[in-house]
Amino acid sequence: MEDVLRKDIKYVKGIGPIKAEILNLELGIFTVGDLLSKYPFRYVDKTEITPIRDIKNNDLVQIKGSIISKQLIKGKKQKRLTATLRDASGFVELVWFKGIAYIEKYIELNKEYIVYGKASMYKGIANIAHPEMEAADQNQQKAKNTYEPIYSSTEKLNKIGFDSKARRKVIESILEKLGERYFPETLPHYLTDKLKLISRYQAIRNIHFPENENALTKAQSRIKFEEIFYFQLRLLFNKSERQLKYKGHNFTKVGDSFNKFYKEKLPFTLTGAQKRVIKEIRADLGSARQMNRLLQGDVGSGKTIVAILTTLLAIDNGYQTVLMAPTEILAQQHYNSIQKSLEGLGIRTAFLSGSVKGKVRNQILRLLKSNDLQLLIGTHAVFEDPVQFSNLGLAIIDEQHRFGVMQRAKLWKKGNQHPPHVLVMTATPIPRTLSMTLYGDLDVSIIDELPPGRKEIQTLHKTDKHRPQVIHFMHDQILKGRQIYIVYPLIEESAKLDLANLQEGYDNLRQHFPPEEFQISVVHGRMKPKDKEYEMQRFASGKTQIMVATTVIEVGVNVPNATVMIIENTERFGLSQLHQLRGRVGRGGEQSYCILMTGYKLSQEARFRIKTMTDTNDGFKIAEADLELRGPGDIEGTRQSGGIDFNLFSIGEDQNVLFSARKIAQTILNKDPYLNDSNNTVLKEKIEKLNQGTINLGRIS
Repeated sequence: MEDVLRKDIKYVKGIGPIKAEILNLELGIFTVGDLLSKYPFRYVDKTEITPIRDIKNNDLVQIKGSIISKQLIKGKKQKRLTATLRDASGFVELVWFKGIAYIEKYIELNKEYIVYGKASMYKGIANIAHPEMEAADQNQQKAKNTYEPIYSSTEKLNKIGFDSKARRKVIESILEKLGERYFPETLPHYLTDKLKLISRYQAIRNIHFPENENALTKAQSRIKFEEIFYFQLRLLFNKSERQLKYKGHNFTKVGDSFNKFYKEKLPFTLTGAQKRVIKEIRADLGSARQMNRLLQGDVGSGKTIVAILTTLLAIDNGYQTVLMAPTEILAQQHYNSIQKSLEGLGIRTAFLSGSVKGKVRNQILRLLKSNDLQLLIGTHAVFEDPVQFSNLGLAIIDEQHRFGVMQRAKLWKKGNQHPPHVLVMTATPIPRTLSMTLYGDLDVSIIDELPPGRKEIQTLHKTDKHRPQVIHFMHDQILKGRQIYIVYPLIEESAKLDLANLQEGYDNLRQHFPPEEFQISVVHGRMKPKDKEYEMQRFASGKTQIMVATTVIEVGVNVPNATVMIIENTERFGLSQLHQLRGRVGRGGEQSYCILMTGYKLSQEARFRIKTMTDTNDGFKIAEADLELRGPGDIEGTRQSGGIDFNLFSIGEDQNVLFSARKIAQTILNKDPYLNDSNNTVLKEKIEKLNQGTINLGRIS
């Protein structure tokens, strides 16, 4: 029965091999099941007809009226077809620039049509370009459903005649032939009864062809719940299996290294949040289960100190630690600061990246294998096969979204008797809903306080007319001995985008900051790593007063003396990126500033982003706003293995469904961790199917 849903779409009447190939490439539709799983993105309510006199600019409207005239107009470069449609309240002009020959034959004078499209107003007259049209008599004969589905399409599909309307006909034909028996239930009856969910077949039928709004709402509720429920059940099942099956190194001691650092070398008093997080980590490390914990903390919240203290717990228990960062600059920065922090404790550390070669590299590998090296800090190079540990007990991964799952799998195998404990750190605060979806199989710790003495960064929005003021402010800061970042979105001029670019910005700066008085560093992604590193080191050591850069400095530059971040063409940056860039300043004791430079014309979305930045320094509030604006699909890191690929469920809009589904999944697993109960057979089969072809990535984090 289920085989029908696995049928290749090229064998479906109305599709064929040519359309099937384009559906494969453009929409990822290969089977009948895929076709039925790509739901309409909106619906036209066939019961709602708008009188022409009530049309407003930019309204999506459905109108009913008669064509009273049509005219083919031949311009110098382009032809267009216009037609006037009238109802009892007024008239509207319809216009086409493509497919004119067909449309001219299709529309008849004095015939009544249903027209749907986006209206615009010109000199008080409404017009609709390229409307959807259907003869009113045909519409009434066919309209068994009052809600008509509209499917997303592509230019190629439209060209070969498989637009939304054609797709609707094919899906309608499929669903008429397939009855309920072809859609066996995928949720236990005790769940559908308890939650009053309609059957799987009813949900699929009504998501495509709902008779009314109530039927559509019930279909959406069923599908959204099932999508996120199985996602959460799988995460929690794999996490539970890992905890039951995979033991971890048991760190029972809090020894000399930890105590000496804590009492004598801690650079500041820990915040309450840091103490809470360390307590959570210590509980994990002493549980004899492998730790898989996500540590979230805003820029400058003190995650590195937590990483150091966790490392010292491993070392006190006789285990080695590896700390990985995604870029050489960030890894080197970690190495320099951590090595300095650990001076006098007798702990041997080393730095390893692709650029470390020859005798130095061989010595590091030898010391690791003989257990004479307690802490290795590096880049992707630490994943390589020749890198072998004697007794790896802890792996700390910074900015984990930049590491692939398969790379982390290699790390897992570097543990001996047990896999290493894993602490994942991110400086990009993740909203709770996104965290539960992206990292639902990890335990989460949050540092939500900044260390004492840090002053809140003042964020200001300035337009081009304020540039003289900004230049004067820069001079004032440099005279006080401070340093400045200026970030641009492009390296070179673009014919398509009217943006200030790095080279032009540098040339303009030189007029106000001449080379005989001021030193400027330039850093961008196309530079060779050694040149980039040289310029960054010049700035970090205070030899240059200004750094002109692209977003390459978003992560990995720590210059406490830098107090000003100027972001050119702010409207071209996302909220998360703006927050990360702002975090490059405010790292010392002096008051710091972030200046958002824009032109005068800004979209509503750009204004929202800028207002969010000027209103708050709270990374979690910014992350929530970013999720609201963009949804999860664009947020960095969400397309890891398995990804987030819901057809209907929305992380931003369906938070209540997420919390409910996770709670239900957890309750089921608390009672039946292996899903062996006969009532849960359908759940176990589904989880096994979802886990097929994976390497149980939940083990790896």
